[in-house]
Amino acid sequence: MSNTRKKNVNLTPPPRPGGKGAPMRIPGQKMDFKVLKRVFGYVGTKYRLLMIVVVLCIFLSSIANIFSSLFLGDLIDEYIEPMLSSGSTDFAPLLAMLLKMAVIFLAGIASTFTYNFIMVRVSQGVLKSVRDDMFTHMQSLPIKYFDTNSHGDIMSRYTNDIDTLRQMISQTIPQVISSAVTIVSTFVAMVSKSIPLTVTVIICIIIMMFFTGKIAGNSGKFFVRQQESIGDVNGYIEEMITGQKVIKVFCHEEKAKEEFDELNEELYHNAYSANKFVNMLGPVNNNLGHLQYVIIAVLGCFLAVLTTSGAIPEEGILSIFAASAGTVATFLQLSKSFTMPINQISQQLNSVVMAMAGAKRIFALLDEESEKDEGYVTLVNAKYGSDGSITETPEHTGLWAWKHPHEDGTTTYTKLQGEVRFFDVDFGYNEEKIVLHNITLYAEPGQKVAFVGATGAGKTTITNLINRFYDLADGKIRYDGININKIKKADLRRSLGIVLQDTNLFTGTVMENIRYGNLSATDEQVIEAAKLANAHSFISRLPDGYNTMLTSNGANLSQGQRQLLSIARAAVADPPVMILDEATSSIDTRTESLVQKGMDALMKGRTVFVIAHRLSTVQNSDVIMVLEHGVIIERGTHQDLIDKKGKYYQLYTGAFELE
Repeated sequence: MSNTRKKNVNLTPPPRPGGKGAPMRIPGQKMDFKVLKRVFGYVGTKYRLLMIVVVLCIFLSSIANIFSSLFLGDLIDEYIEPMLSSGSTDFAPLLAMLLKMAVIFLAGIASTFTYNFIMVRVSQGVLKSVRDDMFTHMQSLPIKYFDTNSHGDIMSRYTNDIDTLRQMISQTIPQVISSAVTIVSTFVAMVSKSIPLTVTVIICIIIMMFFTGKIAGNSGKFFVRQQESIGDVNGYIEEMITGQKVIKVFCHEEKAKEEFDELNEELYHNAYSANKFVNMLGPVNNNLGHLQYVIIAVLGCFLAVLTTSGAIPEEGILSIFAASAGTVATFLQLSKSFTMPINQISQQLNSVVMAMAGAKRIFALLDEESEKDEGYVTLVNAKYGSDGSITETPEHTGLWAWKHPHEDGTTTYTKLQGEVRFFDVDFGYNEEKIVLHNITLYAEPGQKVAFVGATGAGKTTITNLINRFYDLADGKIRYDGININKIKKADLRRSLGIVLQDTNLFTGTVMENIRYGNLSATDEQVIEAAKLANAHSFISRLPDGYNTMLTSNGANLSQGQRQLLSIARAAVADPPVMILDEATSSIDTRTESLVQKGMDALMKGRTVFVIAHRLSTVQNSDVIMVLEHGVIIERGTHQDLIDKKGKYYQLYTGAFELE
């Protein structure tokens, strides 16, 4: 396995203080307003006008609810009580009032329906924009990011973390706006009705908010860890599904279950710690609200009795304590209208905290530094003149040239030949550990260069540097005499064909998977590439031939067949330089002999870098380089190295095993 293979990530959580059953203690989670601002930025950028409509509808809906409470008091004091005391049977004024309130209620219902309908569009639109940005940015990230992050954890950001944003945008934001409008309007209405009862409500609310703060504070700090634990669990599941055959072969089921149980238990403790307080919040606030209702009812009735008996005058400074039956009924409704949104906001706070935890992980991906590309030399279609001149052409000629603009405004063209040279190259995947030391080599156009050596010697790392998957620590690499740092990465990689040891096939037809190497290739060119790789024979025997659908990384094909398609994909790209990284490692000896013929035809006239453990596949190379611990210790033809009787001789004769 090469240096670039993804390292096994230890997903097993560290022991929790206090034993296996003790919940992990992590720092408290505070509201990050920068993250919140970025989330609102997505909302405001495209949906500003719709959000204005939403706020107006919420305002109308809240006002309609307040009018319903005020209506109850007016109904008692101005209509029902006078009619009862006078014995009047004229119901016309009462019916007019009821009709008026019906219109207000209908307006409130229409407003509520409208803003909820709009928020569905806004929330889904925002999530689409976030996913688009995430996927677009992900395509610009360097290979290193995917080598150092669990694939399941990355996928979790597209699913679980995005879903936390959906809940906040579609439910929490309109709920908070509605609650804020209701609180302000209800407070004004309460003050206009009775100042003493309003003060009583405020005191009850302060007590309620004290308990809410304590409970919410304990739950909020666990939501970030919960989202991280979900990512760990998803990453482990993805890894286990991918390696299920290996698990079965080595009877690793019990160990896999044990490791999953540890991760799942960690998720359980974090989710339990976060949600147990949330579940307490509703009942506590509801019961405090009921207690407040009783206090207001008792105090209100007491004031109403005193007012009716004349103990409280209707004029003068003490008149602020005056209350009627209608006032008490109205205030009981208003107190509920005032308490309910506060309860709703307190319950939504945890949704906001969880959404912020998910948003942080999303923005962490979006903030990852994109792959740098300072290159300015591009690859263009060209025509070669008999006098050696090179002309750029928009037509596809099958000939290529490097277009090199200069600071003085001139442009020169260099024929694409496939000459690759390394000069004193040092490289390490991190600064502390250098894995390649002073690598100097050259590959002339059309040469076949082979790298052999034990696993981890640095063979694949060298080919990764040619593709600029990683940048050098020191030294230079020149391609047709041009420093590869000056060549745009997309153009550089377009000139290189690569067949990896690990094949990757995508959901689609066989034809589409081969065409992945050259999206402009015709069906005839795809078929020719398959014939060149000797894949045409088995493709023709598939149920639908080239139109056979492949799923799950080509699970319906054998490993050898998948590798043949990978070789055909490289062939249809028709690049001047080929990199074959253990290209025939998954093919049996009989199939390899067939493939080798196609490979020889594919390599003809091209510069080829070959990495192989089977030394029989590299004997005809123009030069063989033997690597050990990131250093080239031998180089030469097969016969030269056999005659030297060094490390290659030991490898070839079996005196020393590659592994």
